[in-house]
Amino acid sequence: MNKTTLQLFGLFFFTLAPFLSFSQNPNELYHEAPDGAYMPVDKAHRRTSPPYQRLGTNFFMTQVNVDANGNNIVGDAANEPSIATDPNDPERMVIGWRQFDTIASNFRQAGFGYTLDGGLTWTFPGVIDPGIFRSDPVLDSDADGKFYYNSLTVNDNDYLCNVYRSTGNGTWDDGPFAYGGDKQWMIIDKTEGPGKGHIYSNWNESFSVCPPGSFTRSTNGGDSYEACGTISPPIYWGTLSVGPEGDLYTVGNDGQIAKSSNAQNAADSVTWTSFLANLGGGLVGFASNGPNPSGLLGQAWVATDHSGGPNHGNVYVLGSVQPYTVLDPVDVHFIRSTDGGATWSAPVRINDDASINNWQWFGTMSIAPNGRIDVVWLDTRDNPDTLFSSLYYAFSEDGGLSWSANERLSEAFDPYLGWPQQQKMGDYFHMVSDNDGAHLAWAATFNGEQDVYYGHITQEPSAVITNRQAGNALSQNFPNPFSGTTTLPYSLSEAGHVSLKIFHQTGQVARYLIKDEKHGPGKFEAHWDGKDGSGNPMPAGMYFYDLSIDGKSSICRKMVMLR
Repeated sequence: MNKTTLQLFGLFFFTLAPFLSFSQNPNELYHEAPDGAYMPVDKAHRRTSPPYQRLGTNFFMTQVNVDANGNNIVGDAANEPSIATDPNDPERMVIGWRQFDTIASNFRQAGFGYTLDGGLTWTFPGVIDPGIFRSDPVLDSDADGKFYYNSLTVNDNDYLCNVYRSTGNGTWDDGPFAYGGDKQWMIIDKTEGPGKGHIYSNWNESFSVCPPGSFTRSTNGGDSYEACGTISPPIYWGTLSVGPEGDLYTVGNDGQIAKSSNAQNAADSVTWTSFLANLGGGLVGFASNGPNPSGLLGQAWVATDHSGGPNHGNVYVLGSVQPYTVLDPVDVHFIRSTDGGATWSAPVRINDDASINNWQWFGTMSIAPNGRIDVVWLDTRDNPDTLFSSLYYAFSEDGGLSWSANERLSEAFDPYLGWPQQQKMGDYFHMVSDNDGAHLAWAATFNGEQDVYYGHITQEPSAVITNRQAGNALSQNFPNPFSGTTTLPYSLSEAGHVSLKIFHQTGQVARYLIKDEKHGPGKFEAHWDGKDGSGNPMPAGMYFYDLSIDGKSSICRKMVMLR
């Protein structure tokens, strides 16, 4: 090797060194443990400030970690959120997070909040286990709408997890012991197969209560958990997904993917098949010059298609990675498999910025029942030469073959604000999608400190509900949520008598925007100013709107009005 080659190699290596920390042993860098005792806070005399909210054309966000009056709590911190939704009632959701009662200490507890009105308002009753060190929340729900909260704690030198259960009313059970370790993830089977209701969890074998064990399952609804099993090769810094036929997938760093086809069979010992996929880069963490110096820049995400359409059964993997071939700190990459994980596509770069100097971190993916893939991430492109980050979004409706243009959803924030005695904003966000949009749990510093937010993302103008019998369509109103006036688009394939009404959650009609009017075929718009039929302003909240043609073929959507 000549001198010039050595110089170029040295320059390349030292340029990458600040954010290629995984060349070190990551198990020496990443762990969750208390550095001090619990520091009580006088909650009766805490200062408060107005909560942060934002309303966009297709994005609504509101703060979750608020006091009983809905105000921001000054001087605390909340990060690393996870979300679960009730599959039978989209008004019911729970978000969990790492709760730091004061930024003077990195002692954290199991914070949570819940909503009964589709995310418009949130209640933060307090932590699950007061005064006990808890971290790394992972939430999910079962097919019946029960909520589960997997929480990491430390007992002497042992990492272990408890999984709490709730009906979503703000109370939890005692949290059965669920083995576990750092960093764990959890998924619940919601299929109609033999594994329905099974709870699966895996974690890093290097921080395990049962080394080298790194996996457990519950086949009795979380009453108890099986003794630890192993996954080879080890999987860490990733997530889990259950396919439509009950197959279990897990993904981790460096493209390691494992699949179990028999985890759904309660009588079987769980066995695994391993694959190696190329994401076009490796996960990034502990980047001293990056936006999250002491944490990950995102996990690896795996999701499966349950749509019943042409992409049914596809497996998708996404992550914020440092590309192998480009000197870029971190990009969001996506790959897909159409054969159950046996083979994988070439990696696709989701962020569409031209610069190679921006950080696209905390890449997060979820998939809707109709097969739409939603992706969000934090992005520094709007603030060059800084680490100020904004939330960005893209989606795919064809199984990841093509993607929407990147959309900026939030204003920029400084991720270095409000560190609770540790230089990070957690290690991940979490998102759950339904056919109406994506429900996002995320963290930011809009109040000058770390807070947890709920965001609802819709895909207008592409998101349309179609009446297959009549060939008519009703689109999501925009903006949604709205304040003032909103537009309700619809279309008819043939002439008919049209009625379009607004009604309360109780089913009571509030106003007819159109009542039995003759329309020809075509595209139309109606507008609602938030008033009832008598011209009186209606209160903020969730409403529904219903389109009927010739007194039948009803199509219904929901919307949120703010005041």
